Amino acid sequence: MTELIKRLQKRYHYAIVIFKELVKTDFQLRYQGSFLGVLWSVLKPLMLFCVMYVVFVKFLKFTDGTPTYTISLLCGNCLWGFFSEATSMGMRSVVDRGDLLRKIHFPNYIIVAATTMGSMISLGINMVVVIVFGFFTHAHYTWRVLLVPLSIIQLYLLALGVALLLGTMYVYYRDIAHIWEVALQALFYATPVIYPISMVTQNPHFAWAAKLLMLNPSTQAIMDIRHNLLSPEYVDTVWSIVNTTWIDLIPYVLSVIIIWLGIHEFRKHSSKFAEVL
Repeated sequence: MTELIKRLQKRYHYAIVIFKELVKTDFQLRYQGSFLGVLWSVLKPLMLFCVMYVVFVKFLKFTDGTPTYTISLLCGNCLWGFFSEATSMGMRSVVDRGDLLRKIHFPNYIIVAATTMGSMISLGINMVVVIVFGFFTHAHYTWRVLLVPLSIIQLYLLALGVALLLGTMYVYYRDIAHIWEVALQALFYATPVIYPISMVTQNPHFAWAAKLLMLNPSTQAIMDIRHNLLSPEYVDTVWSIVNTTWIDLIPYVLSVIIIWLGIHEFRKHSSKFAEVL
């Protein structure tokens, strides 16, 4: 076992060094020249949360009547922000780093992985803020918080798979960026971030739509994180809404398929990236 680990470290040592440097550089470049720097990782989601809270909770009265709705809104906003940022920036990363690809030989997937990891670091900072806020907004922390890292890993791998797939297509077709921007907007409204899923389940005409929404892998992962981290009593998951075991597994299976498809397509076309760019 020790010998295997040493062989893996030796084989991927160069890739790991490049990965660390790209993550560090990408994260620094995000806030280069700004006065508040990395503080924007915290301030940006908080400011967006304030806007959503005033518009959707105070004016439009979006609430499920539970004491954890406010912190659930903040958590959902941070998680969706991560997915949106990781997929959008990951999609453009190969093209944006085209000069590097032409000058230095290294596995191309590291560029996408490093970009999405930068978004993951921002999410980590955001989640610390969510947990601290949770102590003042009735969050109920139980042993289920131990399951949260599994759902966050699933959400990260899902975002990485989508970024690899989109990044491959973006090298050849720049229109993908505009299509994904529209698709993200549609996915945002199809994900119960600003509205509670109970608004859909309790509507007799659209109760079926709630089950359909929960089969989206990003929705399932976000709801699982909210459920296990903040409110096991009040936040529904695919297991409580769909309640059919083999159907409940669909979003998890889709996550595996998407990461596999992303890796497969990226590896298939990556050898021609430098030539195309």
